[in-house]
Amino acid sequence: MENREELIESCTTMIWIASALHAATNFGQYTYSGYMPNRPTNSRRFMPVLVISLIEVLSMHSSDEVYLGQRDTAEWTVDLAAAAAFERFGKALAEVEERIVERNREEKLRNRHGPVKIPYTLLFPSSGAGMTGKGIPNSITI
Repeated sequence: MENREELIESCTTMIWIASALHAATNFGQYTYSGYMPNRPTNSRRFMPVLVISLIEVLSMHSSDEVYLGQRDTAEWTVDLAAAAAFERFGKALAEVEERIVERNREEKLRNRHGPVKIPYTLLFPSSGAGMTGKGIPNSITI
C-alpha cells in the first residue's frame, strides 16, 4: 500500500466481505436452498434431510447476536471521537434499512420482491433471533 486511500480501500473490502457479503450469502441460504423445488436436481432421489437441517442451523441468528453498528457494552471506548463516529455509523445503517424498506414498497421495482411478494431483506443491518433472512452480525463464526 502506498497511501491512506489504498489502506481505506483495503479495509473497506475486508469489512464488506467479513460482514455484509457473508451475512447476505449465509442467512439467505435456507430461503433459497432449504426449499427443495429450488434444487430440482436433488429431487431425483431422496430428499437430503441432513443438508436441509444444516442449512437451517446456519441460517439462524442466536438470541444474543450483536449486529453491525451495535455494541453489547456501553463502555467499549473512552475516546469521544470514536464513540461519536460509531454513533454516526449506526444512524447511517438505520438509514440503509429504511431505504431498503422504501425500495421494497416501490411498485416499479418489481425485481425487489418477485412474483411471490417476498421483500428483499438480506442486507438489513439488524434482525431478531431465529431464521429471519436479514441481519449483519458484528462478527462471523466460520
